[in-house]
Amino acid sequence: MKRVLEPELMTERARARAYAEADFSEPHSRYVALLLEKFPDLPPRGRALDLGCGPGDVTRRFARACPGYEIVAVDGSPAMLREARRLTQPWPDLRARIRYRLGRLPGARLPRGPYDVILATSFLHHLADPMVLWNAVRQYGGTGTVVMVADLRRPRTVQEARRLTERYAAGAPEVLRRDFYRSLLAAFTPAEVSAQLRAAGLGGFTVEVISDRHLFVSGRLNE
Repeated sequence: MKRVLEPELMTERARARAYAEADFSEPHSRYVALLLEKFPDLPPRGRALDLGCGPGDVTRRFARACPGYEIVAVDGSPAMLREARRLTQPWPDLRARIRYRLGRLPGARLPRGPYDVILATSFLHHLADPMVLWNAVRQYGGTGTVVMVADLRRPRTVQEARRLTERYAAGAPEVLRRDFYRSLLAAFTPAEVSAQLRAAGLGGFTVEVISDRHLFVSGRLNE
């Protein structure tokens, strides 16, 4: 099945609120757990950059798991960042350590790196040009930077995408069901991501299938 692009930005307030209120605890908590499992030597203190943070669920989960980190979380949607700030507001410690920034790659103006950790979850499939993400990893990382990219993976057929939508989004609001289906069609296959990494000079990174709908990319920059 060929990739079908979807809009890069989710700017509607109602859609952003739907994502903010959805329960993604199972995959999002697993992403952070896998990151810490794969990099047990992660420095206890540092700076992290979250690219395409959306309403900030993974940002906050990482912040709680790594209390020594200050985090810059960037997204191109003002509506998503509004929800991210709202959900962070009750937690003084997180408010002190997370800075949400409006910006759209590759032109976003962000605090200079290198960062110790770079995260990107459910962001890659939104990009018409995936090299935007991998170039940002290069731009904001440095020697030893830990990188985690988690995303959907594209099914082989439209029929499989529909089955996955029925299985995992049947009880979700219509906007989330529709977006999940479209996101599956817009996602990349593991082979495509591996080719992207080689083109970006990140061939040492690993690409793993971690569920029937998710892939997980991890690695450490060495230059």
